[in-house]
Amino acid sequence: MTFRAAALAAVLAFAAPAAAQDAPQAGGWRHGLSLLGDVKYPADFKHFDYVNPDAPKGGAVRLGAFGTFDSFNGFIPKGSEAAGLDLLYDTLLTESADEPATEYGLVAESVRYPADFSSVTYRLRPEARFNDGSPITVEDVIWSFETLKRIDPLRARYYHDVVRAEQTGEREVTFTFSGPGNRELPQITGQFPILPKHWWQGADAQGRKRNIEEGTLEKPLGSGPYRIKDFAPGRWIVYERSPDYWAAKLPVRVGTNNFDEMRWDYFRDTTVLLEAFKGDQIDYRFENSAKNWATAYDFPAVQQKRVILEKFRDSQSGRMQAYAFNIRRDKFKDPRVRRAFNLAFDFEEINKTIMFGQYVRIDSFFFGTDLAAPKAPPEGLEKEILESVKDKVPPEVFTTPYRNPVGGSPDATRANLREAFDLLKQAGWTISREGGGKPVLRNARGEPLTVEFIYADPSAERILSFYVPALERLGVQVTQRLLDDSQYVNRIRSFDFDVVTMGWGQSLSPGNEQRDQWGSQAADTPGSQNVVGIKDPGVDALIDRVIYAKSREELTAATHALDRVLLAHDYVVPQFTSLEDRTARWDRFSRPDRLPPRGAMFPTVWWWDPAKAAAAGGRS
Repeated sequence: MTFRAAALAAVLAFAAPAAAQDAPQAGGWRHGLSLLGDVKYPADFKHFDYVNPDAPKGGAVRLGAFGTFDSFNGFIPKGSEAAGLDLLYDTLLTESADEPATEYGLVAESVRYPADFSSVTYRLRPEARFNDGSPITVEDVIWSFETLKRIDPLRARYYHDVVRAEQTGEREVTFTFSGPGNRELPQITGQFPILPKHWWQGADAQGRKRNIEEGTLEKPLGSGPYRIKDFAPGRWIVYERSPDYWAAKLPVRVGTNNFDEMRWDYFRDTTVLLEAFKGDQIDYRFENSAKNWATAYDFPAVQQKRVILEKFRDSQSGRMQAYAFNIRRDKFKDPRVRRAFNLAFDFEEINKTIMFGQYVRIDSFFFGTDLAAPKAPPEGLEKEILESVKDKVPPEVFTTPYRNPVGGSPDATRANLREAFDLLKQAGWTISREGGGKPVLRNARGEPLTVEFIYADPSAERILSFYVPALERLGVQVTQRLLDDSQYVNRIRSFDFDVVTMGWGQSLSPGNEQRDQWGSQAADTPGSQNVVGIKDPGVDALIDRVIYAKSREELTAATHALDRVLLAHDYVVPQFTSLEDRTARWDRFSRPDRLPPRGAMFPTVWWWDPAKAAAAGGRS
């Protein structure tokens, strides 16, 4: 998933890490950086522990995608980019999957920064190459950084505190920061893709000058392990492994990128996509529907063990998935209205009735990690941090931990709806009776309380079929609108919606990305992750406390405080999640014996297994 696709994804768009790195690591050249202490692997390591260094190369994998695509430029906030574009480009650093918030040199062979975290210098590998054989230079790095920061609002905010990039040696580039103390900046400056300046400033086969600020279906030049082989716009795309990939033997790449080809086929309907998998047109599937997982995989290939169903745990990331309000609109500005919507959402009944009890309710913006605010009043350092912004945060954060309403029975449902109606009344909404006695909530100006839910996946309607009647009982007039993929993305980017399902992913070390998710400046920037429209001085102050935390203890306390305040404002109606990733695959692939706690990691460290493929049949 590309940087921008991850930011816009409805679920689990995992943000980059940040936080507390010990000062003793600063000063000298290092082969890797960790934000949670020292790195696991020494400078002379041969490969990551979770790969098979002898994994065979070959075969092909077929994947499915929902929607469409019309561009190979994933660096701009317009158009629908193709799946897999991140395979085309290398970065200065690359992450280790068995260490949280840790990265090692890829295009850069080493990195150093001063003890005050005021800058960082990367030294490039002399052998680093683009796929046309031209060297990756410091000039390419600087041009890539400056260009991406200029054309991409997400990166502009992410790298807001990086004020200058300059060449400081034959193969050295230095990034200077706006001030000291931002401990994640030395690491996150290694995360942007390095683009070939000469290619983007050149002309295409027809002599037309290329423009990185526009979409394109010209196959781009990259430096990564794959390149585009063929495609049909909006329908399918095939990548082939770069035969002379410059980094193939680096320790950070050994045992990865094992398939000769990777193909994505696009589908406009999720039911058809599932049937394509069952019909052996797709090899691997991540199943996000509890109903499908419980009922749709009882077909002959599963019974014959030709299709494998397997769950994988990801314990190194947090998430919030929720119905997100657009509080730029007056009707959602009052937190009592937003809380009333939560009271009408009966998760327990939905989970029991249509989700086979497979989910748990989310109750934190950092759910699944130790960064989630404790279910007790704040104390210690967290309380001190909250006291420093006492005049900017809701007073209940000091006394009342956040809890979702609990339903699941007729009595609980009635009690929740009564409380919801009381809150709406306090917020100035009163019931009037229309024709047939149907209740309608109206404000003092006589305007009805209307809400439109937009979505691109028809499966969202199953949840809404339970939620909408409860809202209508309160007197809310509800519209449901199914949009095509392009319309849906554009309406979110332009904040043209009432309520939308949104997902925010979190690492174990949150930092600068929090500004894009909840910061005031991002609220008015189209394409930001602050789809809610939060402009709150208390939230902004706590984001800075997270970013400038001087220790892991302070980072944890500041994140607890930020989580507690975000929850207290009832910006969203939290939905639900599974603690395991549900996957289905045709049994043609093998993987290392030990995977890190990061989900299936398919297809990154898997490989084509000819013996299994022969037994599974259907493909050569």
